[in-house]
Amino acid sequence: MNFIKAILFGIIEGITEWMPISSTAHMKILNVFFPLEVSPDFYEVFEVVIQLGAIMALLLVFWNKVWPFGQSDNPLGKGALSDIKKDKFFLWLKIILACLPVIFFELFLDDKFNFVNENNEMKIIGISLLTVGFVFVFVEMIVKNKKFTATSTKKITILQAIVIGLAQLIAAVFPGVSRSGATIIAALLIGISRSTATEFTFELAIPVMFGASLMKILKYSAAFTVTDIMIMLFGCVSAFMVSLFMIRIVLNYVKRNTFTVFGIYRILMGLIVLIFLK
Repeated sequence: MNFIKAILFGIIEGITEWMPISSTAHMKILNVFFPLEVSPDFYEVFEVVIQLGAIMALLLVFWNKVWPFGQSDNPLGKGALSDIKKDKFFLWLKIILACLPVIFFELFLDDKFNFVNENNEMKIIGISLLTVGFVFVFVEMIVKNKKFTATSTKKITILQAIVIGLAQLIAAVFPGVSRSGATIIAALLIGISRSTATEFTFELAIPVMFGASLMKILKYSAAFTVTDIMIMLFGCVSAFMVSLFMIRIVLNYVKRNTFTVFGIYRILMGLIVLIFLK
């Protein structure tokens, strides 16, 4: 049954990771109704490592957008630098700068802000879902007729990238906020278009999610059994397969629509969690 449940968790991860509705919240909710029969420590690892499948799908879809090496009409310079694409180099510079705040937080401050426990976790998730849902609806009302200054990732400035990176800290502290939700809201407020905000958020996920998964694997790998590895593999593969479709679906959706529907969904889910699961 754990293998079947792992596939289900992978499916939910693959669907929710690419929408600003908090994949973490949905995994926690799923674990209430279909709990994995594993230790709390392993579940903590599984919840993060399963994202590897999703991030591998993202790399496959975004390869041409993020791979910085190869022949280019606009190289970074001459000689060895001629194999580095200038636009991709500056994209990665912005990604790295945006990731620095959350890296610093995870390494030095995470334990100091760890106030979530078994007694209050679902309540915090419900409040986070509800609050960010209302914020999404309100922000969309504000930017409804706004002319965005950054309509591609090339036009995102260094300062804007840092602001987006700082927004990730909110999601790092409060489960249920959603990393993509926090970064997209920040991006909309500072003049970045919906599709560009979504694309940059996805690109930020590459080092953030890969790094988090790698840290968990290195920390707990010695304790993994063959069964543990198979459970994670089943979850990763299903997350990978579903993500291949969901990434494209979400990117196409935000080109023509607002995030209001995600805000409404979050409000409804937040109410359900607070009423029935807190």
